[in-house]
Amino acid sequence: MFAPGQLLLHRGFVGERLVFLKLARVVQHDERGLLLWIAHGTPILISLSEAGEGIRDMPYAEWITRREELRQMVRYGPDMLMFIPPQTAGAASAHSVWFFWDGRHNFGGWYGNLEEPSVLWSDGQLAGVDTTDQDLDIWVWPDRTWAWKDEDEFSERLAFPEHYWVPDPDAVRAEGVRLTKVIEAAEFPFDGTWTDYRPDPDWTWPLSVPDGYDRPRAR
Repeated sequence: MFAPGQLLLHRGFVGERLVFLKLARVVQHDERGLLLWIAHGTPILISLSEAGEGIRDMPYAEWITRREELRQMVRYGPDMLMFIPPQTAGAASAHSVWFFWDGRHNFGGWYGNLEEPSVLWSDGQLAGVDTTDQDLDIWVWPDRTWAWKDEDEFSERLAFPEHYWVPDPDAVRAEGVRLTKVIEAAEFPFDGTWTDYRPDPDWTWPLSVPDGYDRPRAR
């Protein structure tokens, strides 16, 4: 179990290649799963083209012709909680659930991020979570109405199976459908738990991504 306040590296991969990294602080880690706080303004790593373009800046057919490089930037996205369900034998959860607020800290909704089951790791000096994003997602409003998100990107990239990193799109959508049943039933974590969360005001963040971030992917 990770300790409250512990700094983690949340890493995203394509195969064995690191393409994204966020810094996170552990809120809690117990039998229900791992809860992380990811703050605005913290260092991130992201894979961009040599010209500084992102994967969403062009059609995928064009993106796959670009040479990519990993760059350190500042995270401009909003503060968020990320809940990662526990991964147990026979019950690996291929998603995480993100919590968002507006600028006045009014709860704005949840985000069901469909991804490969997370793998937690620690080498004594660093610790983190490794996964692969699978593009298709679910946006959930506070009243628990929901909609698929990024279906266009998912469909576009599936047309290039020799380059795309999602081998089983049916399994991804099935995980999303399973998650919508939890949403509609207002079951945990969509039952209001943590929607009033405030981070520890004493937490501080590194000015850059720690050395050792590029260790091999945990399987």
